[in-house]
Amino acid sequence: MLEALGLSQVNELVYRVMLANPTLDASQLAAHLGFDRSQVHEALDVLSDMALVRLDGPDGAVRAVRPQTGLGALLARVEADIAARQHQIEAVRATIANLASTHEQHEVAVRIEGIEAVRDRLAELASIATVECLSFTPGGAQPADTRQAEAPLNAAALERSVRIRNVYQDSFRKDPATLAHARQMAALGSESRTVPTVPMRMVIVDRTTALTPIDPAEPHLGALEIRSSGIVTGLLALFEQVWQQGAPLGDPPARPSGAPTAQEKALLLLFADGHTDESAARQLGLSPRSIQRLMNVLTERLQASSRFQAGVEAARRGWI
Repeated sequence: MLEALGLSQVNELVYRVMLANPTLDASQLAAHLGFDRSQVHEALDVLSDMALVRLDGPDGAVRAVRPQTGLGALLARVEADIAARQHQIEAVRATIANLASTHEQHEVAVRIEGIEAVRDRLAELASIATVECLSFTPGGAQPADTRQAEAPLNAAALERSVRIRNVYQDSFRKDPATLAHARQMAALGSESRTVPTVPMRMVIVDRTTALTPIDPAEPHLGALEIRSSGIVTGLLALFEQVWQQGAPLGDPPARPSGAPTAQEKALLLLFADGHTDESAARQLGLSPRSIQRLMNVLTERLQASSRFQAGVEAARRGWI
């Protein structure tokens, strides 16, 4: 039990017996415990060095020091050692971050090939983050392996008081596993919002480093790690703009009766721009069948006989 303070099981047992039986001398302790006298004397020497026993009175009897005093002092030293060690760890972390920054500062963008390499790099960045991690996550359900890889990294960053803000697509609310993951992270302090369409997949760490897909249509190919302050500043502005438009995780915000939801409005705008059902589905992270169902509901609500007429009526009402 007290090994964390440096006591062996034998030393702890001798100390406990001395506390319970303060009148026993060394010979009586040995008999009580079934130990050799040499074992008891060795234990008393260790306990004396640790200030857990002391000579008491002119007869030279050895007495156990009260736990509040003796063990309390040992615990304080252990806590001080742990605090010093933690300080050393933080200093090492800062040195690693500085070395990484110095090594990479001459590179504007680095190509990271393959999804596994991207995950490894995100893990590295998460481990040295000190201020904030921002992310755009388009689409609906997140793959299980992605959630499993993110969870411990996010939890560790949040424990270091790193702020985490995520923007998901509205359609992610329809996937129970992804929604549960987001709520679990929210319980730890992460902040999440949703919008009808997410501009791109992106992660920004400490407002200095951004990761974006090499090809947005094929995210498994890898990512570009961008450290150009000008580009990162622009991406930060994009994130903040989308963040302000997002609905916080939880119940959807109230809207006037009959007005379109944010998702419905985004769908109308996509069709106004000439998107097909398939391309609108990709933009909103939904299936083409869901797009058709949404549009049928809108057409009926607008009392239109066709999509074209629905678009005209939506514009007349100021929806788009």
